[in-house]
Amino acid sequence: MKHLAILLFLVILGINSIDAQQYVNKVKFFEDTSVVNASLTFNIKKLLTKKSRQGLIFPGVFACKLGDSLNVNDNISIEVRGHSRRATCYIPPLKLIYKNNKEAAFYKLKSLKLVNTCAITKDDDQNLLKEFIIYKIYNQITDRSFRARLLKLSYIDSSGSRKTITQHAFLLEDVKELAKRNACDDWTGKKFGTEATDRRQMTMVAIFEYMIGNTDWAVPNGHNIRLIHSNIDTLSRPYAVPYDFDYSGLVNTTYAIPDDRLGIENVRQRLYRGFPRLMEELNEVLDVFKKQKTNIYAIINNFNLLTPTTKRDMIDYLDGFYATIGSQSEIRETFITHARSN
Repeated sequence: MKHLAILLFLVILGINSIDAQQYVNKVKFFEDTSVVNASLTFNIKKLLTKKSRQGLIFPGVFACKLGDSLNVNDNISIEVRGHSRRATCYIPPLKLIYKNNKEAAFYKLKSLKLVNTCAITKDDDQNLLKEFIIYKIYNQITDRSFRARLLKLSYIDSSGSRKTITQHAFLLEDVKELAKRNACDDWTGKKFGTEATDRRQMTMVAIFEYMIGNTDWAVPNGHNIRLIHSNIDTLSRPYAVPYDFDYSGLVNTTYAIPDDRLGIENVRQRLYRGFPRLMEELNEVLDVFKKQKTNIYAIINNFNLLTPTTKRDMIDYLDGFYATIGSQSEIRETFITHARSN
């Protein structure tokens, strides 16, 4: 009986230790605006030699400190993802997978996309920060937008043969969490045409993409667009949510080249990729952008990691957008006359 009592005590102790596991809160993590100092340890040589294999998965360790009490040191899986960045960039985009390790502090976040710099230069670091800021700007426009958490990330070679690389990166909120906080579900069903989605939200997306000078998106094939669908009104149309803004004119990376079929010379040249709307519809949505102008500019100007030159360049580029939407004739010309017809 004594041995049985001891065994029962150990079992209960084991259960309590699991219950006491301090998991990172998947909502609060993305609500926090502080920069996370983190490290990612893995075999860098293996990544560089095999990065052409999309879906390649290999082991790594993700470490960081959150607040004053939680020291994270998670054994995780790392997956190579992406298309253009994977082919172009030194370190390709990665997915950090926590869900396979119940002891991981990030276990409840399951898996997150890591957006990292393309090359190891100061310009690339600024480009990464610009893309991060675009997510913050769109958060200001609508809640139906991805949240991002900025990292100061050190890439540590587990073999010890390569120098540690430290640059900024950010983690992107999982689409299921984005959907949940908007009373929606992630849409994984049939494909939708652009105009089959929620009309007002689609107008918002198309104008936002025009504002940042991004033509690298498409609804029908889900290119840099995710759909979420109301779990309250099942008859409603799905909402389009954009992501991946590295090809935008506002970021202006060296590798961003517009599709030849669009007839524009470079990504700094804006082209509206939405369908025509009535002036009343346009003005209603454009009022949102106008009312948020001061906040949008403050997001840029108050972000101390951007250089003064980068801030000026971003503000100057957005000034062009606000000049356009300040004129009713230019609104009609841009968003109706020169809108898509098919």
